[in-house]
Amino acid sequence: MQSSATLNSLNLIDSAKEVFDIEANSVLKLKERLGDSFVKAVDIIYASKGKVVVTGMGKSGLIGRKIASTLCSTGTPAVFLHPAESTHGDSGIISRNDVVIAISNSGETSELLNLLPLILRFGVPLIGVTGGLNSTLAQKSDVVLDISVEKEACPLNKAPTASTTATLAMGDAIAVCLLKKRGFSYEDFLLYHPSGSLGKGILYRVDELMVKGDKLPLISQDVSFEDAIVFISEKRLGTALLIDKNSKLQGVLTDGDIRRAVIKHPDVSRLMVKDVMTKNPKTICADELCAKALAIMEKYSITSLAVVDENNVPIGLLHIHDLLRAGVA
Repeated sequence: MQSSATLNSLNLIDSAKEVFDIEANSVLKLKERLGDSFVKAVDIIYASKGKVVVTGMGKSGLIGRKIASTLCSTGTPAVFLHPAESTHGDSGIISRNDVVIAISNSGETSELLNLLPLILRFGVPLIGVTGGLNSTLAQKSDVVLDISVEKEACPLNKAPTASTTATLAMGDAIAVCLLKKRGFSYEDFLLYHPSGSLGKGILYRVDELMVKGDKLPLISQDVSFEDAIVFISEKRLGTALLIDKNSKLQGVLTDGDIRRAVIKHPDVSRLMVKDVMTKNPKTICADELCAKALAIMEKYSITSLAVVDENNVPIGLLHIHDLLRAGVA
């Protein structure tokens, strides 16, 4: 017979799984309701010359803060306005070029409704995010996004749980669609995240940290394997960039290539470097961000990148040690 403690643990796990199921299903059902209203909401925000003002009370307000933050970090200027504070002067943050996203599951939140006359007087587009499709908020909105749920994950069906998860997912969908519509790039994302791991390397481009000039380990692909080993040892970079007679990059020879060649060929005296080099190596352009170079290195488990020009002529070498010294990695 199982102990009461074990039964309690099992009940907890079952309860948690039920919460996941209810909230996941609530998000999935949003897909079935996507249509013209969602497209119109995204288009309104995209065409706006101002910012997005997100407002909501209680748990909806907390979700609204996150939506505003996500919009900002993906290229859409946004702020959060607390509905209760809005009637005490904070509503001055709304300008005539803005768009308002008002969040209320019921659509009848009194503090939020008190803000509507100002929004309507300014003629600011209003996007209502609500589960109350016949509510006051829905009736006053230019566009209504339906975030209704069959039930909350709370067993009392009272605490906002599934509804706030659905609202958050809707906000993320808006932000991501705007990101794609604006052509928001990897470099743009880093620009908005200069601190922390997301923004490492934002101040550095490849040409600022790469080895170049006389230090660049360039050697012909037609030399012997033994000569290439001597060359790599002299340059002390652990890599040689192998070029053809037109100075175009043909391959690289690394310490790993050397070890593999020695294991495979007991007699290396007649071996040519082009027979054992890594062909078609990963490369990067000099004007790319170092953060992108680091991502390539991590993806392919390599420690250096050849830097080439538009003609595939090597002009630099970027090593993981260069990134470490600069604090990029």
